[in-house]
Amino acid sequence: MNSFYQEIAKQHQELLILPEKKLIHLFIDDLFVILFSNTSKSHESEATIKYKFNQLKKRFDELVQDFSQKNDHDKEQTLTFFNAIPHLHKKTINDALSIFTKDPAAKSLEEVLYSYPGFFAIAIYRFSHQLWKQDLKLLARTISEYAHIKTSIEIHPGAQIGNDFAIDHGTGIVIGETTIIGDNVQLFQGVTLGALSVKKEDAFIKRHPTIEDNVIIYSNSTILGGQTVVGSDSIIGGNVWLTYTVPSNSIVYHKNEIKIKDNNAIVFSE
Repeated sequence: MNSFYQEIAKQHQELLILPEKKLIHLFIDDLFVILFSNTSKSHESEATIKYKFNQLKKRFDELVQDFSQKNDHDKEQTLTFFNAIPHLHKKTINDALSIFTKDPAAKSLEEVLYSYPGFFAIAIYRFSHQLWKQDLKLLARTISEYAHIKTSIEIHPGAQIGNDFAIDHGTGIVIGETTIIGDNVQLFQGVTLGALSVKKEDAFIKRHPTIEDNVIIYSNSTILGGQTVVGSDSIIGGNVWLTYTVPSNSIVYHKNEIKIKDNNAIVFSE
């Protein structure tokens, strides 16, 4: 066992020293509550909001120093991230409104903000994508995986997603790194936007599909490939396997044969 202990010690010497994940998770939870959940009357005070944001900035500055490639302490990364929050907040509220408008089960905007896993996953994607653009890629992945753990929705922070994005139910959705999604797109549970292959040499090329504006993709459909484009205003039905481009205004569906037998006689067939 001594040689194993030496191996682990050497491993720790070579790895980056990173903060505990729970500190990152707590930061995200606190940011989410301030931006989207009215859980305290104290949040009605502008002075309290300003104080809480200043506290969050201090916490983020401590976290980001472990992830920044610049190896400086000028708080530039923190400033860039927090300056982006008003824009991210507006985009994410519009996402919530899109979910509320499209889902007949949603009885209020508060319900979407407070309890919808799809909204949580989208909001965390917006934050993590901003960090991805700031070249804080490991921190971005850590944050996106937190949303994955909580919602079973996996959105890579490198994906490019437009405005008014809606996820209904959401369990099992996977959106790959080089996916491009336009405006007013809606996904249902089990959708995969993935790569045709997972070769390491393809790491720096577009591997995942492009979904243009106003597309609906129903549950358990799989769309693969960097050259695959789903044209605008299309509907992709459930259980579709798609590896080629479809033009705008398309309807793509998978047809199953369903039969019901009664004493060996077919009474229903579709």
